[in-house]
Amino acid sequence: MTFEEKIKALEPQEVWEEYCGFLDLDMESYMQIQNRLMLEQLSLWEASPLGRQMLSGRKPASIRDFREQFPLTSYGDYADILLMKRDDMLPEEPVVWIETTWEGGTHPVKVAPYTKGMVEIYTRNLFAALILSTGTGRGNFNVEQGDTILYGLAPLPYATGLIPVAVQDEMRLEFLPPVREAVNMSFGERNKKGFKMGLSKGIDYFFGMGSVAYFVSLSIAAIGGGQGGSGGGGIKKLLHCSPSMLARLLAAKSRCRKENRDLKPKDLFKLKSFICAGTDNGCYKDDLEDLWGVRPLELFMGTEPSCMGVETWNRNGMYFFPDTCFYEFIPEAEMYKSLDNPDYQPKTCLMDEVVAGEKYELVISVLKGGAFMRYRVGDTYRCMGLSNKEDQTCIPRFQYIDRIPTVIDIAGFTRITENSIRSVVELSGLQVQEWMAVKEYNENNRPYMHMFVEMEEDSLASHAVSREILKEHLGVYFKYVDQDYTDLKRILGMDPLAVTILRCGTFAEYERRTGNRIRRINPSSLEVGELLRLQQESYAPKRRCYA
Repeated sequence: MTFEEKIKALEPQEVWEEYCGFLDLDMESYMQIQNRLMLEQLSLWEASPLGRQMLSGRKPASIRDFREQFPLTSYGDYADILLMKRDDMLPEEPVVWIETTWEGGTHPVKVAPYTKGMVEIYTRNLFAALILSTGTGRGNFNVEQGDTILYGLAPLPYATGLIPVAVQDEMRLEFLPPVREAVNMSFGERNKKGFKMGLSKGIDYFFGMGSVAYFVSLSIAAIGGGQGGSGGGGIKKLLHCSPSMLARLLAAKSRCRKENRDLKPKDLFKLKSFICAGTDNGCYKDDLEDLWGVRPLELFMGTEPSCMGVETWNRNGMYFFPDTCFYEFIPEAEMYKSLDNPDYQPKTCLMDEVVAGEKYELVISVLKGGAFMRYRVGDTYRCMGLSNKEDQTCIPRFQYIDRIPTVIDIAGFTRITENSIRSVVELSGLQVQEWMAVKEYNENNRPYMHMFVEMEEDSLASHAVSREILKEHLGVYFKYVDQDYTDLKRILGMDPLAVTILRCGTFAEYERRTGNRIRRINPSSLEVGELLRLQQESYAPKRRCYA
């Protein structure tokens, strides 16, 4: 039966148990599923040309042997096969290839194969998320055929583009705008058409990346014509409304005038569900809840791991689906050892070995014929607890923290690394002696990249370089080498770069005093603080080396 047939024929509790029953597992049962599926995957993978090539003659007899004998991998280990889409090398034939940015400014794209089994699990877990996002407890949910979805996610070949494909054979849901039209529209055109259709039909669900959803949500103010809902900007839109929506809009505009505030989406739409995917969602959830009256439920999906984790109705931590990937976790101390020494193989623990409160880098082996084994995704999580009385669960739940420290991700759009910044500096032709970059948050809790730059002394002796000029110059080259960086400005209207110019010799003095070279990307707050303290000391040249 399809999902639509099940919600008609079965009791809600039966549907719940089929899709969300993983929440009722104890740790032993969860690991039994993990180990069984991993053994099936290992058998497929080691028999494939890809597996034989990567194992180099080794034949692990168990999962433990495999973890001990086979090193952790990164995308570079698969690139020569996957970028050529060598189906003949893979454990199972893909039915679709998913694409995303590999490393901004260095590697344009990376692709990942999805098998039929992977897509089936993706679909099942997507409906689990839909159930959880509309419910208030076990067996309680509100999903109906014909519901409308304001869709704010990227189309195929990106992973989120699978969502409409996955649901179309399972349930009749109406996407606003229709997917066949949306794929040929710009971001702005999709937003306008989606809200226009929403005014006519109503909006039941909103899928979006946190940063994008926030930007889209603000555009609803145009319907009200400004503060208090006054002005003529929304008059034309009234002509496209159904009678019920017209009445709701007029009532909302009147209420906003009395309260002397801008119109918000929650004044017009009563969402059943709000689902956020992507990174930096924590920066936007409170504002999105205020705008829509519904707290977003976080769904974690990625190009390599597929649809991997979801929050429950309590919106208090994500649980990993046991049938998507086999999960390993690198403790934070081990992660830093491996980042400092690329030859070091960090130790990992399994789901039943994680510790509450600890932070981990995630490692996955994709099940159901996937290509990636013991793969470092590049994401970090904190274990929030091993059980939860509110959810009545006995398995670990996690909070997404960020990318690993060597990557600066801004609002889910960029993957800025040391290599990409070095390319920008070299291309710019600026006389930059030293630099470091840190991800920070402004007073509104919005992420940005803060570069600390030390210029060559001779270049500044002849002419002053202001912070504004340097920022503008570097920004031009970031846009040149990284399309995702460009999209931050084009799509979100965000300027993600701040620049501080340090005195000449500050970095050298830090190295002399500490005996260590400061990390180029995301040094600790203690390291940054020490560098800035040295900047103020008397060792620095008396002649100013910055403007």
